[in-house]
Amino acid sequence: MAVAARAETSRPAEPEPLRRGLDSALDIAARHLWLRPLALLSGQAASTALAEGRALPLAGGAGAFSMIELLGRQASGDIVAALGSVAEIRSRATQRGGATATRVERQIERLTAPRTAWAGFALDRPLIMGIVNATPDSFSDGGEFRTPERAIAHGRALAAAGADILDVGGESTRPGAAPVAAEEEVRRVEPVVRALAAAGFVVSIDTRHARTMAAAMAAGARIVNDVSALSGEPESLAVAARSGAAVVLMHMQGEPRTMQAAPAYSLASLDIVEYLEARIAACAGAGIEASRVVVDPGIGFGKRTAHNLEIMARLGLLHALGCGVLLGISRKSLIAAVHEAEPKARVPGSLAGALHALAQGVQILRVHDVAETRQAVATWRAVAESA
Repeated sequence: MAVAARAETSRPAEPEPLRRGLDSALDIAARHLWLRPLALLSGQAASTALAEGRALPLAGGAGAFSMIELLGRQASGDIVAALGSVAEIRSRATQRGGATATRVERQIERLTAPRTAWAGFALDRPLIMGIVNATPDSFSDGGEFRTPERAIAHGRALAAAGADILDVGGESTRPGAAPVAAEEEVRRVEPVVRALAAAGFVVSIDTRHARTMAAAMAAGARIVNDVSALSGEPESLAVAARSGAAVVLMHMQGEPRTMQAAPAYSLASLDIVEYLEARIAACAGAGIEASRVVVDPGIGFGKRTAHNLEIMARLGLLHALGCGVLLGISRKSLIAAVHEAEPKARVPGSLAGALHALAQGVQILRVHDVAETRQAVATWRAVAESA
């Protein structure tokens, strides 16, 4: 059988940063420096390296890292990068002192600190968020669960398969999708959220509309998962803050109807981490504590294939924000761009992306195929912990 061709044969390359020595990279203004953990270790290797002081813990978990990629944005706009061991980068930053030393130590503190419990979950094991699309036009299932009865049954099935969280959405945010009025969105999701929450499941509401957030919280949802990072409507921050809910802040360039028209980045991973840092600060200003926040880089939302691949390669950079990280790559077009397949046939690619994310320390996976993901995660953990 012939191997399927790439769906995107002539994609522009994502620009790579200019490679420099550590001294050059550290000369950048301190507030523009970011650290990405590298040389990731697990199992006995991580334990030994940590005990010998050769590595640092990643996000307070069982994994560890012993090297760092330092990324920075120059005044000219150029992005530079340098590699070094943890000890080397700390030593060079300390020699410079001042804001540079403070920034590097602050970044290392965020990379290594244990993550606080989020939405009632300790982030010390991978969590699976199962997707419940109560929509007539989802890219992944074509509206298979459009009625409340079908969506509720699907949510129950995902929970039985091992989902820790059920993420209920009533508006498709696929590329080119038209917006849905909040009234219609509430009509679709409210009975689903109410039934699943009443059954004792942890429910998340996938929405960018403040009115839908409020209705879902009243119906028992405990998490707000917003593709606009609570920036879509002026009331969103206040509604989320008053609810006491945990939140997922996702990056999206543009809005669903037009986001794939001409997305552009200096370096996607760096642009995204800086954007999410600003949104975390906006949440703090509205009364949403950092312990309530998890971030999502938004694979496929205003990003071309080259952008998505670069983000996936540098997922560890998101740990420098100091909070939990969620990834949603399940059934997305990135998989078809690598190996052409229809959405329901993208399970193998979805699992490959999920396991790569776990190796980078990502704590939460948002998926369609819960049973398959649960089995893959269990196998990955058993291997990683025995190394």
